[in-house]
Amino acid sequence: MTRMLVVEDDPQLVRALVINMQARGYGVDAAPDGATALRLAAARQPDVVVLDLGLPDMDGTDVIKALRGWTRVPILVLSARRASDEKVAALDAGADDYITKPFSMNELLARLRAAVRRTDVPVAPETVLVTTDEFTVDLVAKKAGRAGRDVRLTPTEWHLLEILVCNPGRLITQRRLLQEVWGASHSNKTNYLRVYMAQLRRKLEADPSHPRHLITEPGMGYRFDP
Repeated sequence: MTRMLVVEDDPQLVRALVINMQARGYGVDAAPDGATALRLAAARQPDVVVLDLGLPDMDGTDVIKALRGWTRVPILVLSARRASDEKVAALDAGADDYITKPFSMNELLARLRAAVRRTDVPVAPETVLVTTDEFTVDLVAKKAGRAGRDVRLTPTEWHLLEILVCNPGRLITQRRLLQEVWGASHSNKTNYLRVYMAQLRRKLEADPSHPRHLITEPGMGYRFDP
């Protein structure tokens, strides 16, 4: 059974989440504040955490940072905060995904499944061949292929692709990608990402204008959906 920790101070939303998740086979613990969440996380060792940012005793971003001090459990933020800088701050603190309220239960379930899958199949870059229905990525040989043929990628394109496929299902912020690929001095050059992601999609996606695997999360970053 997948065990979930819900960190939320709205009793009605907690009840709805508990009912829906238990009906789908999840075990659910609930915490109304950050301090309780940290105690439960240590005691119960959940497989995934769903977290609101507006908690009565501390900001949810601080809860994320505290959890990241000792665990890599997937953390999905479920918040009414819509400002891009707040979303990016939560993701940079260590959250794996960000869903704004109001939300679709089906979307939440899909994001949960993706987060749990990512931890169920650890990525070992020295051994993994990543395969999708459109292309393959050989992390050992450092090359990509499509329709049985090698795809020529520039070093920058490869670096971006490698970061994304090594974090399947996880939203990687624009800031992180820019810093890792171009360096800290380029952390605001989001136009670089748009150009290079468009190039990757043209080379790897069947329909670059409607990508299936290299997904943009507007204002936040990008994710690889296997």
